[in-house]
Amino acid sequence: HSGERPYHCDICGQSFSQNSDLTKHRRLHSGERPYHCDICGKSFSQNSDLTKHRRLHSGERPYHCDICGKSFSQNSDLTKHRRLHSGERPYHCDICGKSFSQNSDLTKHRRLHTGERPYHCDICGKSFSQNSDLTKHRRLHSGERPYHCDICGKSFSQNSDLTKHRRLHSGERPYHCDICGKSFSQNSDLTKHRRLHSGERPYHCDICGKSFTKCSNLTAHKCIQREEKGKD
Repeated sequence: HSGERPYHCDICGQSFSQNSDLTKHRRLHSGERPYHCDICGKSFSQNSDLTKHRRLHSGERPYHCDICGKSFSQNSDLTKHRRLHSGERPYHCDICGKSFSQNSDLTKHRRLHTGERPYHCDICGKSFSQNSDLTKHRRLHSGERPYHCDICGKSFSQNSDLTKHRRLHSGERPYHCDICGKSFSQNSDLTKHRRLHSGERPYHCDICGKSFTKCSNLTAHKCIQREEKGKD
């Protein structure tokens, strides 16, 4: 209660109120991991981390949401989950003010401002702001397609592509035009359709200046120009 911290780390100088906390802290410097999983052999510096790890093997989920009943292996995951119900967003961006329910989401968001891309492809050197984007990119090199359609067997490198593909089978069209009511299976098709209403033509020919609503129309236009130029 006094706030006294009589136990000091002789390496970094950090102080603690209890000797047991200093003992745990020293393992960060020494790399000591005295707690071992008797199933897979993985070792940990703290017994509490071993306890959490063992739940991966046992499937134990002792933390329950009192609203929806969903259960979790770690209390921290339950805390994050509860924010879905409460709408709490305690992590705020000090640049634009946007708020997030998880600190990890704020960390990812900040990279939009800083331009930081800490994840690098060891094959081509391309860098990414999120590890998940690097994982997707690596499949371009490996050819891995881990997402399979259970109807026709076609496989995809990204889950989002499988989701789009499944709509070909189901006929689902979740994207609706708020002007004419027409519906589409993909958001990109709705975006193209809206240009018919707005008159937007974002694709411009750098030779004659003519503009088009679709990139494919610009490509076809350029082919015609090349053919006509070849006849001259």
